[in-house]
Amino acid sequence: METIATLLEHRSIRNYKSTPIPENVLNSILEAAIRGSNTGNMQVYSIIVTKNTEIKQKLLPAHFGQKMVLDAPVLLTFCADFNRFNRWCESRNATPGYDNIQSFSWAMVDAVIAAQNAAVAAESFGLGICYLGTTTYNADKIIEILNLPKGVVPITTLTVGYALDNPLLTDRLPLEAVIHADTYHDYSVDDINRLYSEKESMSSTVQLVEENKTENLAQIFTQKRYTKTDNIHFSKVWLDVLAKQGFMNND
Repeated sequence: METIATLLEHRSIRNYKSTPIPENVLNSILEAAIRGSNTGNMQVYSIIVTKNTEIKQKLLPAHFGQKMVLDAPVLLTFCADFNRFNRWCESRNATPGYDNIQSFSWAMVDAVIAAQNAAVAAESFGLGICYLGTTTYNADKIIEILNLPKGVVPITTLTVGYALDNPLLTDRLPLEAVIHADTYHDYSVDDINRLYSEKESMSSTVQLVEENKTENLAQIFTQKRYTKTDNIHFSKVWLDVLAKQGFMNND
């Protein structure tokens, strides 16, 4: 029940105390991360633990200048990593064939599972965390800063530390919005109106729409936060990164 309580109380923490994380606590978090499920028990991921202020300063622009990158005592960058596994195969007279999107998808999923294990473990110790989606936006810059070799791609980053404040829980759609019984059931207009009605009628949403001078919340996402122009730009960056790091072989 303690695990369920931890999961249900999750909130993203963006303001941190300067209090360092004890090494035994951090090690327990990392141990929990590597116990996560993974493809074929290959563990084709790596975790870069960053505490050094100078390196965090270099990472700051890549994460769009978010102050928590500097304030959090620890950054955990989770990477898809076939470099280590390929080296092991080659040293054992086994020819690796993992320079393709299928293999990358295994490593990407494994890295995210490890990240979520770490997130839950950190929260169980009373620490706060926040995922940084900017990791994939500027993967090329992060690769350079963290000295990631071919075969390694950053997937997501966690800021970890003791919370400076206690923000409210973020709203979620009702369970029926995301759960489908047996097969997928598509949504009617009435379904969409019903499932999004509470989110759209929240006072915080109404205020957000007014501040952004849009007609509704959906337009904030499409016109302000995740625009088509940005999505296309970062998609090109992402594909270039995958090619450079050796995951686009279609032969």
